[in-house]
Amino acid sequence: MSEALHYDVVVAGGGLVGASAARALAERGLKVALFERRYCGAQASGVNYGGVRCQGRPEVQLPLAMRARRIWDRLPELIGIDGEFVRSGHLRLARRESDLEPLDAWSAMAQNYGLSTTVFRGAAFRERFPWLGDGAVGGSLCMSDGHANPRLVSPAFARAARALGADVRERTPITSVTHDGVRFQLTAKPETGDELHVSCDWLLNTSGAWANHIAGTFGERVPMHAIYPNMWVTEPLPKFVGHNLGVYGGGVYARQVERGNCVIGGGRGTGDGEYAQPSADTTRAVMREACALLPALRNALLIRTWSGVEGETPDDNPIIGMSRTTPRLVHAFGFSGGGFLLAPGVGEVLADLVTQGETATPIDAFAVDRFAAVTTTHAEV
Repeated sequence: MSEALHYDVVVAGGGLVGASAARALAERGLKVALFERRYCGAQASGVNYGGVRCQGRPEVQLPLAMRARRIWDRLPELIGIDGEFVRSGHLRLARRESDLEPLDAWSAMAQNYGLSTTVFRGAAFRERFPWLGDGAVGGSLCMSDGHANPRLVSPAFARAARALGADVRERTPITSVTHDGVRFQLTAKPETGDELHVSCDWLLNTSGAWANHIAGTFGERVPMHAIYPNMWVTEPLPKFVGHNLGVYGGGVYARQVERGNCVIGGGRGTGDGEYAQPSADTTRAVMREACALLPALRNALLIRTWSGVEGETPDDNPIIGMSRTTPRLVHAFGFSGGGFLLAPGVGEVLADLVTQGETATPIDAFAVDRFAAVTTTHAEV
């Protein structure tokens, strides 16, 4: 016989956004279920670069980013571990003199949100960062930023949600979803056991690169396509990278963990919308650029490469907020490679929307219908 279940809220997708939302909702006393078709944190949330970065984000993201950043300092209290979070500072490098002016402008704008950065150039830059190569001529340092281990953080949020009473079901994909005019009606099929019949008052669509399956069911498919970030890690090296590094205009990013390994990324791997794999050609090309920025990498041995599947929107901003077609449907997906820092804050925002009907954090820029008149040539996922 099939099992019939009812919840206040069902969270569809067990990445860091979904797990943090489930934890926040369970903490507020709601009956919550989280359904994940594989394992919580095993997709993009668990295989990303691990940057905890406010610097360099679009201005519309900064209120959410600042809210999320405060949560990272509370990880031991919230999820029982620190997730190897290190407040290393984030150094956004300029490869040419013309990059310094936009770094100055961004720094001035960020002050309005309580975020402090310092731009270095010339002799002061060389004196402060002697371990950098000639590939950089300056940079902006935000000391409140840092990095963490996504392989630890994402599953820990799911465990914390379960400890607070959430019904977390891994290897249990949602196979159908409808709204009967009062509640959502779902079916889910675990790898073992009978099909589940589930009803809920609220549905959170946190399915990452696959979120259009639910959004499209309710007439809100967005022009999102799959991307496959390309990353690799070196053997342990003597400590030399002082900060989490990025580059103005993109191209390469790097950080060094306490064990000495350097985690580096840049460019794209390949994939089919469901699975991803790194690109050896991309790794070689980006590694040459990384060595120009970090000469100590020139003889480093690479020990592992990887990729993941993420959803990217045309404006690189996520979809966050209430459905325009269906009551009590809430979307949070399409983070375009920048969701790791934001996710715990998004979880609290989603809990606000469910329990209060609104949130104090500005999210209008992330509305699901902002692409209604947009056409795209990208293959959607």
